Amino acid sequence: MLEAREVRKSYGDVRAVDGLSFSARPGEIFGLIGPNGAGKSTTIRMAMNIIAPDSGDILIKGRRLAEEDKAIVGYLPEERGLYRKAKVEEMILYVASLKGMREAEARASMDAWLERFGILDWKGRKIDELSKGMAQKVQFACTVVHKPQLVLFDEPFSGLDPVSQDILLEAMLELKAAGVTVLFSTHIMEHAEKICERILL
Repeated sequence: MLEAREVRKSYGDVRAVDGLSFSARPGEIFGLIGPNGAGKSTTIRMAMNIIAPDSGDILIKGRRLAEEDKAIVGYLPEERGLYRKAKVEEMILYVASLKGMREAEARASMDAWLERFGILDWKGRKIDELSKGMAQKVQFACTVVHKPQLVLFDEPFSGLDPVSQDILLEAMLELKAAGVTVLFSTHIMEHAEKICERILL
């Protein structure tokens, strides 16, 4: 599903990624583990075609990510991207529309995820009224509302309390059970040990 082949990326004199190769299989939870500055976010951004590798390739279903592939991929960036003045449902439905999802299907998927996270009653509230944990759950819902085949989570547990962390871990296991390939980066080994089938250090 996702494969890196001898990928390298430098920023000036700093080699962020140096000859990285791995493959994440369909329906697998695959962890990128390492301290801050290890190149995890750079690797995920290259997979999303946000930045280009200096050499090597990162392939999704055997090719670089193209515009038509974006509907099958979900991405939760390390720097969160919610519009603070938008309502929860407006935010999620907007992201779903960008992925080509019909509104009725998007609403059903949205409600299922918000109910799963215990925040369905908050869908008419503005993002800036939410706690950090609630906002993180909304961000998660934005990432998966369109039912992607591959999801990339960059430090998804950052700043969350232990209960919220466990809720997201359980949700990731549900995605795997549905056949979704999950790749996530973290510097917390405990999270990787709980749910990953394979990890890359």
